[in-house]
Amino acid sequence: MVDVILPVLDEAEAIPGVLAAMPAGFAPLVVDNDSQDGSAQVARALGARVVHEPRRGFGAACFAGLQAARSEVVCFMDCDGSLDPAELPLVTRPVAEGRLDLCLGARAAQPGAWAWHARIANRALAFELRRRCGASLSDLGPMRAARREALLQLGLRDRAFGWPLEMVLKAAAQEWRIGEVPVAYRARAAGRSKVSGTALGTLRTVRDMSALLA
Repeated sequence: MVDVILPVLDEAEAIPGVLAAMPAGFAPLVVDNDSQDGSAQVARALGARVVHEPRRGFGAACFAGLQAARSEVVCFMDCDGSLDPAELPLVTRPVAEGRLDLCLGARAAQPGAWAWHARIANRALAFELRRRCGASLSDLGPMRAARREALLQLGLRDRAFGWPLEMVLKAAAQEWRIGEVPVAYRARAAGRSKVSGTALGTLRTVRDMSALLA
C-alpha cells in the first residue's frame, strides 16, 4: 500500500471525486490545513485517513503528511480534482522499481486548466533547475513520488510554496536520480487554486521559490 499525501485547504467539493478515483493499492492521507468548509469531515466520512495541520502553508501540510505516512514509498498530489489519481502508478512505478529516487508528473494541460501566468512561472523555474543543478525537468509538478525515509533525511525546511522546489534542489544536491512522466492536467473540479489560480497566488509562489534559488 502506498500512502498518497493530499494537502487540503477548503476542498470539500472536490474531495469525493478525488477519493473515488483512487486506484487499488493507494491509500489517501488527507492533511487538513485548517479548512473552514468541513473538508476534514467529508474526507473522514468517505473513509480517508485524516490528519490536521493548523499551521497554514502548503509545505506545512505536506510535511505533516510525510511525518504521518507509513508506507515505504509515498506520493504527493493536489486534492482539487486537477490531477487524476488513476495516474499515480505511473509516477510511483519508477521509484518502486528502483529506477528513480524522485519522480514527478509533468503536466500535459487541457485547455483552460493552467493559467498563463502560472505556466510561464513554472517554465522559468524548470529552466533554472536544469541550468543550476542539471535536473532534466520540464515541470515542477505537484504529483510526485519518493521513498519516505529518504525524503525525511533531506531535511526540508520550507513550509510555504517553496516546498516543491526545495525538494528537488536538495534531492539534486544529494545526487538523486530525478525524472518525470507525463500526466494529464485538467480544470479544477471546483473553486480556484490557492497557488496558481490568481496572479497574486503565482507571485507568492515565485517569491518563495526565488528565495530558495537565491
